[in-house]
Amino acid sequence: MAEDDIYTKDGTVDCKGNPANKRKTGTWRACPFIIGNEFCERLAYYGMSTNLILYFKHKLNEHSSVATTNNQNWSGTCYITPLIGAFLADSYLGRFWTIFWFSIIYISGMSLLALSASVHGIKPTCYADGNCNPTKTESAVYFLALYLIALGTGGIKPCVSSYGADQFDDTDEVEKKQKSSFFNWFYFSINVGALIAGSVLVWVQDNVSWGWGFGIPAIAMAIAVACFFLGTPLYRNQKPGGSPLTRMCQVLVASLRKYRVAVPTNKSLLYETADAESTIKGSRKIEHTKDFSFFDKAAVETQLDHKKGSVNPWRLCTVTQVEELKAIIRLLPIWATGIMFAAVYSQMGSLFVLQGERMDTHVGKSNFKIPPASLSIFDTLSVIFWVPVYDQIIVPVARKFTGHRSGITQLQRMGIGLIISIFAMVAAAILELLRLREVRRHNYYDLKEMPMSIFWQVPQYFLIGCAEVFTFIGQLEFFYEQAPDAMRSFCSALQLTTVALGNYLSSLLVTIVTSVSTKNGKVGWIPDNLNYGHLHYFFWLLTVLSVVNLVVYVLIAKWYTYKTPVGTLR
Repeated sequence: MAEDDIYTKDGTVDCKGNPANKRKTGTWRACPFIIGNEFCERLAYYGMSTNLILYFKHKLNEHSSVATTNNQNWSGTCYITPLIGAFLADSYLGRFWTIFWFSIIYISGMSLLALSASVHGIKPTCYADGNCNPTKTESAVYFLALYLIALGTGGIKPCVSSYGADQFDDTDEVEKKQKSSFFNWFYFSINVGALIAGSVLVWVQDNVSWGWGFGIPAIAMAIAVACFFLGTPLYRNQKPGGSPLTRMCQVLVASLRKYRVAVPTNKSLLYETADAESTIKGSRKIEHTKDFSFFDKAAVETQLDHKKGSVNPWRLCTVTQVEELKAIIRLLPIWATGIMFAAVYSQMGSLFVLQGERMDTHVGKSNFKIPPASLSIFDTLSVIFWVPVYDQIIVPVARKFTGHRSGITQLQRMGIGLIISIFAMVAAAILELLRLREVRRHNYYDLKEMPMSIFWQVPQYFLIGCAEVFTFIGQLEFFYEQAPDAMRSFCSALQLTTVALGNYLSSLLVTIVTSVSTKNGKVGWIPDNLNYGHLHYFFWLLTVLSVVNLVVYVLIAKWYTYKTPVGTLR
């Protein structure tokens, strides 16, 4: 290896601030610590969140619709707070230290949650199993713990996947190919953690105690932090590039100031630094693109721009800075189409659980009963099955036909996932239709569990798991790759907000449907006793909305222009 090739060329540094040595840092020598951290953190998160809707319903004494709304609002918040962590990581702290500080908040929330379910005086007051009447203080402590967790996980989520991808030099073709594989195995680790959480920890919560059920995730989170810090000497770190919001605002202001200025036909006349590197710390230059040409006005040089000697960034911006804003604008339509997919995905933690609660939860003819929330392990098993199949079989085969290094493009991958998610909703709707037909035929209305096995839910969970491998992993890679170098945490957070808005959209749809369907004294689509309801109508509604969303996505994907970085960093 030549002396010049010893160091990375994407601007990364080691833990001491020196240029990252390829032989000693990064790649798969560093990633096991990051993937191990993600496994433990997701075990902690899903360990306390998978069964959350039943805690709301049975311990906090909430009705089905209220429990569903609270569950989805909290889940949504967990995917909005990443914007806070991403801003701090990209602007000031860097990804490593953002993960450190938000981990402390995360562990604090997890510990308080465990205490709120086990310590007398702050745990809900219960007179019998399922007969609880929590005080305002008890509810307040519980919700405080939940939203501390939402803030903590928010700081971590956008940074960990991006930090893992930072371990691969973007200018090295061999490492770049490995990066695509990293996203697959990163998501694989998430689901192994979710598998243990959805089976073992949900069983502990239902059969041992909620105190232990929340305490074990708190311990898992502490292990996650320890695992992450063990890899410190091996990590490559991107330098924070300053506030991306400020840079985008500068382009907007400069463009508006020059709205009468004509953009030259020869784009090489637009302002850019003569240096090999861009003026943004930790960012390569980005090649000029033709669309959104209004913003090119910010890079047009005039006499006023050099009046005071130094360049005023609120009057004149580099092409790279302009292209940063354009890249974000291009991502937004793709981002918006992910919201409907996330709304479908959110049903696993809410209405799928309530549907399963009304079915026979016995495993075969034994006395063992599987908690309804534990059916999510089939989603997890689906992901665990499909990730290696996709990485080891589908990608190599597709690569032979397409010549693309990832087999298919990221946009094609996400589109396939959207199609599969439609079939998941169709499966859920058909199952509920058949279940209600049996209820009516045999008058099972008041049975707590009607004699139809809960394992009939497996197809809908399995299909959503398959859709995740295509859409969610595709989004992880797409938003990282298409993000400007100094805005990767922000774009990862942007991708995560689709999950938040999907939860909020589902919550809004439940609220609207409940309001409309309960008029004139009717029980509505989603009553407390689903045997009297029409849950399948709601699943059909999501199916129709998903089809419309797919059509819009295809149109947007055809229009999209991929980002082209220029040069290297040292």
